[in-house]
Amino acid sequence: MGMKGKIALGAVVSFVVIGVVSANGNDNGDGSASDSGKHSSASAQNDSGGKKTQAAEKKAAFVGYGDFRVGSDVKPGTYRTTGNTDGMCYWERAKDAKGETDSILANDNVSGTSYVTVKATDKIFKSTGCKDWEAVDLKAKGTPASTMAGDGGMFRVGADIAPGTYRSTGNTDDSCYWERAKDADHALRSIIANNNVTGTAVVTISASDGYFKTTGCKAWKKTG
Repeated sequence: MGMKGKIALGAVVSFVVIGVVSANGNDNGDGSASDSGKHSSASAQNDSGGKKTQAAEKKAAFVGYGDFRVGSDVKPGTYRTTGNTDGMCYWERAKDAKGETDSILANDNVSGTSYVTVKATDKIFKSTGCKDWEAVDLKAKGTPASTMAGDGGMFRVGADIAPGTYRSTGNTDDSCYWERAKDADHALRSIIANNNVTGTAVVTISASDGYFKTTGCKAWKKTG
């Protein structure tokens, strides 16, 4: 996955995507999301060992490939995809089916997990190379973890991970990108703070944050 640009609060963030130019923004919804299951650790991975997990037992809302019409193929709501590798999962919220750059409301390449809130005002949701998407139960509660995979993607604060101060060490060449977000809209206004890091990264995740995104980082551990 390409590096995301370091920005100051309120500035423009640059997302590198497959085949299109990112155009995060132009979204005026009030989407929110919640966790869809319990996690013993925030690694955004399915449990192994032959036992069915709560996530594994869930029926997929829709598959990870295709263009979906919002309202008929896909209902508005918050969805999650997990287990994606190497940034090969690409999703896009679009205001029409023209396929033009100006059609894009928000998009991202994903390693690990992504949450996305699809709005009733969206027209098309595109997904390429992703694992199946599952609907997020807004009332479900998780077991917040104090560690998370550095390339795990997107974690729900208070459900997947506990709020607090986290530390990641050994990062090289500004390849570690983190982001505190207030919702899963992926609009510019969703970003609370972000950074590209070389060396050690320290970030305090507030209980009022909605999500924490991490890409290309070493593992994070809660220190306070």
